[in-house]
Amino acid sequence: MRSMGVFARTRSSTIALYVVAGLAALIWLIPFLGVFMASIRPLSEVLRGWWRFEQFNPTLRNYAGAWNHPAAPLGQGMYNSLRVAVPATILPLIVASTAAYGFARFRFRFRDLLFMAIVALMTLPQQMIAVPIYRIMRGLGAVDSYVGLVLVHAAWGLPWIMYFMRNYFTTVPVEVEEAAKVDGASDLRVFLQIVVPMSLPAVASAAVLQFMWVWSDFFLALILVYSPDKLLATQRVPLLRGVYHVDWGVLSAGSVIVMMIPIAVFAIMQRYYIRGMVGWTSK
Repeated sequence: MRSMGVFARTRSSTIALYVVAGLAALIWLIPFLGVFMASIRPLSEVLRGWWRFEQFNPTLRNYAGAWNHPAAPLGQGMYNSLRVAVPATILPLIVASTAAYGFARFRFRFRDLLFMAIVALMTLPQQMIAVPIYRIMRGLGAVDSYVGLVLVHAAWGLPWIMYFMRNYFTTVPVEVEEAAKVDGASDLRVFLQIVVPMSLPAVASAAVLQFMWVWSDFFLALILVYSPDKLLATQRVPLLRGVYHVDWGVLSAGSVIVMMIPIAVFAIMQRYYIRGMVGWTSK
């Protein structure tokens, strides 16, 4: 009887947890549903509320208008964003993963102090160093250039990726690496052929987070890129509203289009993302 009571309480708490999680997810999705409904319906149908369905005539006209907008076409903006997000994800992953392995496996003077200093850089807000970043990029001739923006994003992603990967590398069994070194493998070969393949879930998690952050960034792009043909997708969305008239349908469609890429990346990499996120927390 006692075990039955414990089982009933556990089941009740589990059901309550699922209910709370479902309500939280619903609250989180309501704004997105409003934007999505405004993007697929004429403006006259959503003026009195997107949740009213007395008239429902879905259309893709708003998406076509946002994609081929005369002032800020999102099609070009999406391509520009990919040109920045892909290298700004790959570059810090390579550099930070290599450095993280060094912090996790090798002992050297001031190692812990240096690592804490790198982690402390994660606390800096973008707005605090916007002016120094702009001056440095201007001195390098990298303003209004994708190269400069990629370098800034890569540098900004290095501390947290290094912290994340270093914690994951500490969960990788050292015995496997030692066995490879006994067979004559160098440290670089052990890292590339043993540690990296075993850490692919963590690499995928870091890649997803870095890509989504770079793709969604607006502030750094705003201060470093300003030519009309070079504007990224996030910079073009505000321009869809027009000067004298705000077309909320086109603006909503543009917002949904920009969200599609990170959602697709997360959906594709979800399995590896979850494994990487829980890997070093369940050592």
